[in-house]
Amino acid sequence: MGHIKQGTATFRKTNLAFFAAGFNTFAILYSTQPLMPEFTKEFGISPTMASLSLSLTTISLSISMLIFGTVSEVWGRKPVMISSMLAASLLSILTACSTSYETLLLYRIIQGISLGGLPSIAMAYLGEEMEPKSLGVAMGLYISGNSLGAVCGRILSGTLTDLFNWHVAMGTISLMSLVATLVFWMSLPASQNFHARAPELRKLAGSMLAHLRDPALLCLFGIGFLSLGSNVALYNYIGYVLTAPPYSLSQTLVGWIFIVFLVGMFASVWMAKLAEKFGRTKMLLVSLLLTLIGACLTLDAHLAVIVAGLPILTFGFFGSHSIASGWVGKRATHDKAQASSLYLFFYYAGSSIGGTMGGLFWSSLGWGGVVAMIAGFMTVAFVFATKLSKAIAIPAPPVLEKKWSVAKMK
Repeated sequence: MGHIKQGTATFRKTNLAFFAAGFNTFAILYSTQPLMPEFTKEFGISPTMASLSLSLTTISLSISMLIFGTVSEVWGRKPVMISSMLAASLLSILTACSTSYETLLLYRIIQGISLGGLPSIAMAYLGEEMEPKSLGVAMGLYISGNSLGAVCGRILSGTLTDLFNWHVAMGTISLMSLVATLVFWMSLPASQNFHARAPELRKLAGSMLAHLRDPALLCLFGIGFLSLGSNVALYNYIGYVLTAPPYSLSQTLVGWIFIVFLVGMFASVWMAKLAEKFGRTKMLLVSLLLTLIGACLTLDAHLAVIVAGLPILTFGFFGSHSIASGWVGKRATHDKAQASSLYLFFYYAGSSIGGTMGGLFWSSLGWGGVVAMIAGFMTVAFVFATKLSKAIAIPAPPVLEKKWSVAKMK
């Protein structure tokens, strides 16, 4: 069948659909991050408990992405993505109406499961339907929607909570989510190059084990885990620092600090280009160093220095994520989509574990403890990055086809 070409009406409709989908997914996912101090006050819970409103969502998302990719091979790309977005939007409305923190967490867990149906399938759909020359532009617009959604979700929830309350904030994001779902449903063309097939569980397990036996991929998975874990830990608890004396910033101003995430739209592309020019290992180390420097700057007592540290950390984070995630696709010799899904699994697991661990350090050691945890994460990430050059020189382990074929015969 024909592929979608740049400059056509179908290309524009497809890009609009995925921009709306990316915006919707990440606006919902990160909408609770600026609200953690508010949850602490209203429900009388610790910052660590408040962090679960994001951590539990990202861990359920990471697990469900591994499942939805396989499900879409049988049921089709568009039906699974629409069902995922619609379920997440409806759950967002229920979350806004929560009267207890336990109920809110339950809805957020189910929401994470439903959200996994989009990121795991979007890239597969674009890879199948777009002509190769147009794929780069389409992927760039989809990722831009992700970034903008993550920023707007955080800013809107922080601002509307300050003006009204968190219920209104979450309700507003829910309405936006329903509109985005409708845009996606109406705009996205049906798959033309997708062919349903029965799930091959033995083959899937064999290729997954081969990926997990590759030292180079394990290093990249670890870097993704530690990078997002550090980023989420810092942004989860910086709100507690800035809303307390001596800064006493409003919830609106704290929400607006997330505007620095727009740096990521530039950093991802620029650092990926520099990695091709100067070497991936070298630029990966530079990115990790920038993340560490940015975190350390937030230890300064001056508000201006803290605010300056945030874009530096964010630039370093997006740079390392861009290089590591791109490297996974180049390293994997088979089942590249599965390798990317495994990277995203570790990446979002890092968000959950790092985000909640940061709360334990915050409660026991204060802000210095959170930064010390991030420094520890970055130190381990440096070790992984330095080991990559040796690991890359070793050929990737093959899929144990004979072993699996014997098992199949039995």
